[in-house]
Amino acid sequence: MTTKKSIDKANNWNTWSSINWKIVEKQIFRLQKRIYRASQRGDVKLVHSLQRLLVKSYYGKLLAIRKVTQENQGKKTAGVDGVKSLTPKQRLDLTGQLKLRGKCKPTRRVNIPKPNGEIRPLGIPCMEDRIKQCLVKLALEPQWEGKFEPNSYGFRPARSCQDAIEAIFNAIRYQPKYVLDADIAKCFDRIDHNKLLVKLETYPQLRREVKSWLKSGYMDGEQLFPTEKGTPQGGVISPLLANIALHGMELELKKFARSWKGRKKHNEDSLSIIRYADDFVILHKDIERIIQCKEIIENWLKDLGLELKPSKTRISHTLNEYEGNTGFDFLGFNIRQYEVGKTHTGSNTKGVPLGYKTIIKPSKEKIKAHIKKVGEIIRKHKSSPQVALIKELNPIIRGWANYYSSVCSKETYSKCDYLLYQQLKRWAERRHPNKSKSWVARKYWHTYGIRRWVFSTRDEDGIRLLNHSETEIKRHTKVKGEKTPFDGDWIYWTTRIGKHPEISTRMATLLKRQKGKCNHCGLNFKSDDLLEIDHIIPKSKGGKDMYNNLQVLHRHCHDDKTAKDGSLNRTHDKGFIGEELCEVETLMHSSEDEFRW
Repeated sequence: MTTKKSIDKANNWNTWSSINWKIVEKQIFRLQKRIYRASQRGDVKLVHSLQRLLVKSYYGKLLAIRKVTQENQGKKTAGVDGVKSLTPKQRLDLTGQLKLRGKCKPTRRVNIPKPNGEIRPLGIPCMEDRIKQCLVKLALEPQWEGKFEPNSYGFRPARSCQDAIEAIFNAIRYQPKYVLDADIAKCFDRIDHNKLLVKLETYPQLRREVKSWLKSGYMDGEQLFPTEKGTPQGGVISPLLANIALHGMELELKKFARSWKGRKKHNEDSLSIIRYADDFVILHKDIERIIQCKEIIENWLKDLGLELKPSKTRISHTLNEYEGNTGFDFLGFNIRQYEVGKTHTGSNTKGVPLGYKTIIKPSKEKIKAHIKKVGEIIRKHKSSPQVALIKELNPIIRGWANYYSSVCSKETYSKCDYLLYQQLKRWAERRHPNKSKSWVARKYWHTYGIRRWVFSTRDEDGIRLLNHSETEIKRHTKVKGEKTPFDGDWIYWTTRIGKHPEISTRMATLLKRQKGKCNHCGLNFKSDDLLEIDHIIPKSKGGKDMYNNLQVLHRHCHDDKTAKDGSLNRTHDKGFIGEELCEVETLMHSSEDEFRW
């Protein structure tokens, strides 16, 4: 068995900074991909064997330590042991001491106020327990990614809120439907431990470790409180455990839909459920079916010790023809269908006018909350210099606008910019009560580039305040149904998220730039295509080895282009066959056996 010392000696990793993280991530990803494929085949024995290998591996421990102590936003948050950070030497030493023993320390309780006035209790584990949780998550996540339902989007790799919203749009774009908009009451705090551990489907050592985290209790002051149910919010593995607990909701409803009269496939497709963590919506054209689905979900949740939250559970309709109907809000978006005339109406797949338009916008509550937050920051900086205020506001404006950039937000952005200007005008005039308004305007609003009347500093290296309306509205492309980063389709995921552990940075950058299309034939790349990097201007004609002179082509397109561009030396760059990286030195003939891999 390869030991830590032999790996260090082979790779010359004597210090934390000398570790080659590309090798670490690549090796762990290969193990995760094998776990995912074994899980899909239903090979439980192989899944458990590979999980043991990953949890005990030196590379796995290195990656878990880096994620928790360097990459996580709460890396400087201490648990009950008071440890806030680790030095590089302590991180390296911890890899030899890290071992799953089925024991852990209690969590530290921190109460976070929610916007509606309620309290969200967070349980913060100590540093070592967080690292162990991250290590176990590396092993469990690919197993469950092979099982999770296609319309589950919360806390999963490479899935987002925008994917869930796009799934809702696709479900209602051609037909108005009734909506059950539901929320599970205190989902993380009430999950039944025994039901969750049975559902986990892992080997005994990992089950004992997860059980110890669930039963660890929490410290409030100096008093220890036991935890008999729920998963502690604040842990690295808590979102994954919540998703595992709620897995099966969509399968239960689809099973119910197949029992209706008529074609089973049609009935199954007519019912849509989109879930993001503990929030979900159920869509169907018949209100009686929606009411039946609500009863089924309530009974299904009761078995896990959960229930729907009455104040956040309601039945509505997507079309605004019903009196007082305003659509429904989900994940901060308002989804609603408006009756319009024949010149603005949407059409179905056959071009027949529908009589309405589906429009998704930021919800009114989120707009108010955003304006309130911006106002509080401006009031907090009453006496601060202008540059400090701009630096505080820019990340908030950029983040909020980017979140809603995939829907109909231009009108909302303009409204937010107007209200922000009024707040800044009041801030500026308050600072100089004895000056005229024109003097105040000249001091704080300047010409910046080709734009006029910009809230910015006057110095040469000055910065300016961003506007919401600067953000480009760009339609989001929903992730394909059951796709996951562990499936090995590096062409799809590189085009989508711009990176993948199994391919080079150069190939990933070029695929992202080309949006997954071949520049020669214009077709989309597929997972089994042979790809090669080509110099647009051949090196024999003075072309440089730079990004603006590189492109990704199919191998046959590369051959065709090379034959016509007058290249003297038909030299190929690095290419890929399926998942294997190959280096091609010289093309002699068209047959594959002439390549040296």
